[in-house]
Amino acid sequence: MFQWLEGTGKKLKDPLPGSTNYVTAYDNTGRLKRDQRGGKTPTIDVISEEEEPELQRQEEEDGVDEADRAGRLALRQRLRKRKAEMEAKQAEAPQDAGEVVRPFPLNPFFRSEAVLSQELREEIYRQVADRGADITSVSAAFGVDIRRVAAVVRLMAVEKQWVAEGKKLAKPYNNAVLAMLPKTPFSASRITPHESINDLFVHPSTRKQLFLPTSESRHFTREDAARAFSPILLPADKRIPHPELITLERQHLEGLSFQERIERQAARDAEAARLKLKAEEKKARYEAEKIRVVSGRRWDFKFEDISVEKAGRDGRGRSAVGVRYGTVHMDRKRGQVKIPTKVE
Repeated sequence: MFQWLEGTGKKLKDPLPGSTNYVTAYDNTGRLKRDQRGGKTPTIDVISEEEEPELQRQEEEDGVDEADRAGRLALRQRLRKRKAEMEAKQAEAPQDAGEVVRPFPLNPFFRSEAVLSQELREEIYRQVADRGADITSVSAAFGVDIRRVAAVVRLMAVEKQWVAEGKKLAKPYNNAVLAMLPKTPFSASRITPHESINDLFVHPSTRKQLFLPTSESRHFTREDAARAFSPILLPADKRIPHPELITLERQHLEGLSFQERIERQAARDAEAARLKLKAEEKKARYEAEKIRVVSGRRWDFKFEDISVEKAGRDGRGRSAVGVRYGTVHMDRKRGQVKIPTKVE
């Protein structure tokens, strides 16, 4: 019993910072099992700056040449600098303790993905709510998905509203859960990407079966593939969440300077904001002219004139009533021509 108290019990009394406090993470002597498999972080053994004057005086008394003393001093300074950089990198890295960070002790095969740290969530909310930055720019700057940025802003707004109203927050539960999971930290000097932000989502028009014959001499591009699925489908380069990153990379490969790329991107952002505002104004004018609003006690009822001709000849028009609920594909319907009839 006393051996366990001096070994594993002592480690459980003073747990490893940033990791879960599980008995199975240690052996009988109190050593981490992951360290025994070679997972221990390497360290640099070098004397501190407080001990440096004493060592220099000892070298001088031992008769070490001045050039050798200068070389040894420069080496120790480089080692101390390297050690400080390693410690700073370890402090900023996500706290993934391998065998220790597991939300479910009885499931050793589960490894949780990193979550946003409290500091990073606060910074995202400050950028969007206080500085007025758009969520697309914030997503690209911090390496966080656009949908996650929007969710963080909404939840942080609710949290701050509850604090203003005097409601109690479950901070102990929040801190306990965060202590069990790896976190993506926030650092003003070095941004750590949280996740992939430019994943291409599956468009409903691309889910149907398609066989498109084409000549071997034709240069088939992504735009051609998009038009084959649907005449209104954009190519993959334009459907990703951050198409501006592709443009910036192409300009970088063309040899444009960083300042020129930033200026051109700012001009494109201003033009996109102008077009978006113009579209919103056009939509507002249309609703004011075509839609009748009847105010109720709890809801407002909107009435709009609908024409049956909007459904088109096949009844599958995009402006038809009920199109928002989806339409079935015709590729497996009886009587449909499924073989190509021409080659472009």
